[in-house]
Amino acid sequence: MTTLLYLAAALVACFLLGWVMRFAGQSLTGNKPFFRDMPMAVAFGYVLGAAVLLFTLWYYFQPTVDENGVPVAGVMFFRWAVQFFVISALAAWLFRLLGRSVGTDGSRKLFRSMPLTASFGILIILIYAFVAIFAGAIAPYGQAEVFQQVNALPGGDAATGGNPDHLLGTDQIGRDLLSRLIYGAQNTVGIAFATTLIAFLLGGSLGFLAATLQGWLDQVLSRGVDVLMAIPSLIFALLLMTIASAWAGSEKWLLTVYMVLIIALIDSTRVYRLARAVGLNIVVMDYIEAAKLRGEGLPYLIFKEILPNAYAPLLAEFGLRFCFVFLTIASLSFLGVGIQPPLADWGTMVRDLAQFINFAAFSPLTAALPLLAAGAIALLTVAVNFVVDWMLHKSSGLKE
Repeated sequence: MTTLLYLAAALVACFLLGWVMRFAGQSLTGNKPFFRDMPMAVAFGYVLGAAVLLFTLWYYFQPTVDENGVPVAGVMFFRWAVQFFVISALAAWLFRLLGRSVGTDGSRKLFRSMPLTASFGILIILIYAFVAIFAGAIAPYGQAEVFQQVNALPGGDAATGGNPDHLLGTDQIGRDLLSRLIYGAQNTVGIAFATTLIAFLLGGSLGFLAATLQGWLDQVLSRGVDVLMAIPSLIFALLLMTIASAWAGSEKWLLTVYMVLIIALIDSTRVYRLARAVGLNIVVMDYIEAAKLRGEGLPYLIFKEILPNAYAPLLAEFGLRFCFVFLTIASLSFLGVGIQPPLADWGTMVRDLAQFINFAAFSPLTAALPLLAAGAIALLTVAVNFVVDWMLHKSSGLKE
């Protein structure tokens, strides 16, 4: 209750300071338009932003240990978050600067119109792709390699229960966590990308086919998609994965194949809806009628006329679908029915390492272990959404 009172008092103070700032600006500048036309909400936003910035600076420089020498986990996590934000912004700016100087004329023009958020997203996606492709060369050990020391703490300090050979420590059965985190990019991201491709091939093809032919085929496909979309996707996936677990038996790799097909089928319904809606808007155009009068066949109409004109919304939807598929796979793995051992997966790592959060008061680095896998999932999701937002802005025809 006291915290809520302090928060309310701080908001009231920001509102009053915003009014004072606007009144002072009007008086000192001779009532110029910037301050004269400024709404109170904008003035409040300026003051609130300045207050948040000052609080961030104050909290960042708080001591990381208390008077008893115990680490203050909140301050340490906050410092790491601020440092990551600053480093990411600088890296995105340098990457955009490099893109404006190196490459073809088209790529340089693209980077010149690119916001910093999109530059950050593309950089993160490239890093993830590099790690996923070369995981075998980057990881110090194999993803299923087991060592004698179990639950080794991160940091590599033998005096505190660590091991210099395992910088992030080992899990409950002795596998190197750094290696599994790296291989997790290959398995989680790679499987999600393949699943999204299958979903788009299935849903996009059927959607364009229904939009072009219409009639009874459109009705049958659309009603079937309506039935599938009426069931919550995660619950439906869990139900089908439970059945697939009985079919797979002891063949763990087969369960992963079933998971890819199940998620691709469920997500293809969303792709079908978009492809059909976009296709229906395109098939009524004059150039489609002209192609039909020329005697062009169905493959030509779909791949030469409809698909090129539906490229922008489908590409943006691909990024969004990839995020949903990625999160669904991580969720299923967290629940134990997703990617199966010995394959490394970030969702499984979050579940297996969740108990280390209890050590936040004693070793913040140990408590950060489950956050690394969760953060890897969140970071890629944010990066893809940044790129998708930029692509939607470009395809909409809006100007900066």
